[in-house]
Amino acid sequence: MPAKNDICKQLEDLTALYEITKQLASSLELRDCLEKTMHILSEMRHMENGTVTIVNPSTGKLEIEVAHGLTAEGRKRGKYKIGEGITGRVVSTGEPIIVPQISEEPLFLNRTRARGNITEQKRSFLCVPIKDGQNVIGTLSIDRFYEDGIGEQANTDLQYLTVLSSIIAQTVVRIQKVNRETEELYTENLKLKRELSEKNKINDIIGNSSRMQDVYQMIHRVVDSNATVLLRGESGTGKTLVAKALHYNGKRKAKPFVVVNCSALPETLLESELFGHEKGAFTGATDRKIGRFEQAEGGTLFLDEIGEISNSVQVKLLNVVQERTFQRLGSTKLLTCDVRLVAATNRDLETAVSEKIFREDLYYRLNVFPVYMPPLRERRTDILLIAEFFLEKYARENSKNIRRISTSAIDMLIQYHWPGNVRELQNCIERAVIICDEDTIKGIHLPPTLQTAESSKRENPYSLSVAVENFEKELIVEGLKRNNGNQTRAAKDLDTSLRIINYKIHQYNIDPRNYKI
Repeated sequence: MPAKNDICKQLEDLTALYEITKQLASSLELRDCLEKTMHILSEMRHMENGTVTIVNPSTGKLEIEVAHGLTAEGRKRGKYKIGEGITGRVVSTGEPIIVPQISEEPLFLNRTRARGNITEQKRSFLCVPIKDGQNVIGTLSIDRFYEDGIGEQANTDLQYLTVLSSIIAQTVVRIQKVNRETEELYTENLKLKRELSEKNKINDIIGNSSRMQDVYQMIHRVVDSNATVLLRGESGTGKTLVAKALHYNGKRKAKPFVVVNCSALPETLLESELFGHEKGAFTGATDRKIGRFEQAEGGTLFLDEIGEISNSVQVKLLNVVQERTFQRLGSTKLLTCDVRLVAATNRDLETAVSEKIFREDLYYRLNVFPVYMPPLRERRTDILLIAEFFLEKYARENSKNIRRISTSAIDMLIQYHWPGNVRELQNCIERAVIICDEDTIKGIHLPPTLQTAESSKRENPYSLSVAVENFEKELIVEGLKRNNGNQTRAAKDLDTSLRIINYKIHQYNIDPRNYKI
């Protein structure tokens, strides 16, 4: 019968194997689950420096995927050609190798330098292949100290590692397959989004966010219609651009596009501006004036800030909207017009109607096809696109060679709440271009209003901890930008785990979607 110590030893081995299998089976992040596996080997099996190397298909070299207790610098050094050193030989032959004492083995390269001076150490090295069928895809290796030298225990450990390597192989293949399928889905989704974006894109309007895609779809639905369009939204959101898009992308594009800012003119002048007047209609009317409705014949009349017009003008405008007829001031002749009406307002017309400030019948006549323009704070993924557009525009106008916006400046732009919307962003970038004497727009070139409340509350913005946080945040953002917002690839690029990246992204309030193509 086996000795009690042997039974306990076997139970410990099985327990460790169970814990490792549980970790490998439940994870979708290869590096994360392998790191936990190497930790279990160290804690429960006293196998030090547990390392998994995987063959990089693009370079053909063996690269360290995880190494327990190894620094990031050491992992970068740990690259081997097939057949090079002990690890490379295991891959080339597909056979496990035991090195009884690494200090006496010339093939042991110690490239990672994790073991210090190996000439004075009496440690053994065990390395087994990780196989997918007959194909060797990597290696699993560990260090062991055998008090009584190489013996039966080494062979037992080698068998244990061989079993473990087969489980790791299954995990590697499974996760790589999932990652490959995820990548294919991501690529396909990106392709579809680009196709949708190109299909719906309107000239001169910048934005690929889901909110702007909704706007584009609304524009496409009504662009060739004669229906009156009411553009709603805060000041500076781009209502004038949409009005132009409705005209220049529609069947009336060869006809005039006429704009009237209703808030810029007093009541008497606005009425004359819209409908025209006859000579002698009022004091100062020395000649006949053609109104904007006549000027826009066959085309589009854009009435901006429609919520600001007086009640008397509302009455006359209602008749034009309903009957498409009007009279010049001082005339009894009824004129007809063929005009597409587009109106815009930043006011709450429903409240104005309830307060009897705006006529209910006119409201319903104008509100045939409402289009809501989202504020910039609700389409943050468009901020960088718009900023880069204005950067190129104003750099060209000012003959400056400014090529990019720094990560810190981008962060400030994205964090800001933009009460003035796109118009405020435009002014912000124009100012930055004017005062920038370098090739990059930095945070110091942006207005003080872009300083976030959080940063302004810091007692010492130049402290070491703040500097480290800012540097770390910038590294993560740059990693996300290089990998199109993919957190898994960014984690690998930055030589860390997805768990840490996710934690840092949450800690620094970073939105990876802002860095997708």
